[in-house]
Amino acid sequence: MKLHTINTGYFKLDGGAMFGVVPKTLWNKLNPADENNMCSWALRCLLVEEGNRLILIDNGCGDKQSEKFFAFYYMHGDDTLEKSLNKAGYTFDDITDVFLTHLHFDHCGGSVKWNKDRIGYETSFKNATYWSNEQHWEWAVYPNARERASFLKENILPIRESGQLKFLKDGDQLFEGFKVMCVYGHTEAMMLPIINYKGRTIVYCADLFPSAAHIPLPYIMGYDVRPLVTLEEKTKFLDTAAKNDYIFFFEHDRTIECCNLELTDKGVRQKDAMPLKDVL
Repeated sequence: MKLHTINTGYFKLDGGAMFGVVPKTLWNKLNPADENNMCSWALRCLLVEEGNRLILIDNGCGDKQSEKFFAFYYMHGDDTLEKSLNKAGYTFDDITDVFLTHLHFDHCGGSVKWNKDRIGYETSFKNATYWSNEQHWEWAVYPNARERASFLKENILPIRESGQLKFLKDGDQLFEGFKVMCVYGHTEAMMLPIINYKGRTIVYCADLFPSAAHIPLPYIMGYDVRPLVTLEEKTKFLDTAAKNDYIFFFEHDRTIECCNLELTDKGVRQKDAMPLKDVL
């Protein structure tokens, strides 16, 4: 197995929304806000090589939305999904599996692109199976008012229409050493890949821990639909992760790709920050 960091660029979100009830005097030291209270966040994905399979975990915002849409999120940086895949030695057509942790636009927007005539949509990875789960799929297709702006039909419905969609369940393995864990605080049945690599456990944190700054228990996003469930999920998982020396891989941390954990008198905290290449 080989793992590659796939950077797809950066975007900005409101710091208060990202850190929930934590006061700005605390979180602003961790990710300083600009004059509009916006903080910069990564759109970092993971590419997994295993045998003859090439699995892409999440795929960023994509590029098919309107200029007005992207203006809300201040897209910046030189990285793109295509450039990062090429850097790893691959193209979109080489991807065999697209694993979608959940269907918020910043995690699945690259799944679908304009067709050649720009009058409709087609899947970006024509040779891939797209993986979600039935609970989350239904949640996204028939969204609640709170999340509707994050579940864009053009990112979602063309996947099903293509015939490339398949479902996993909590506890399933995509392959040996790649286990699925579902969590329910951020959104319904978000899937976290738990990857065994040469005896180390690497957790693709998605939006349970969007950044290293979100490791302390009170740091829960205002976007979460069930913040108290997130609190319970974090509490249980951090204890397991610290005891078993898990490595966290962060999707949204603008500077830290990975870290390990330690138990302190204040609870579980980040220990050492590292790029993915140093983990392996």
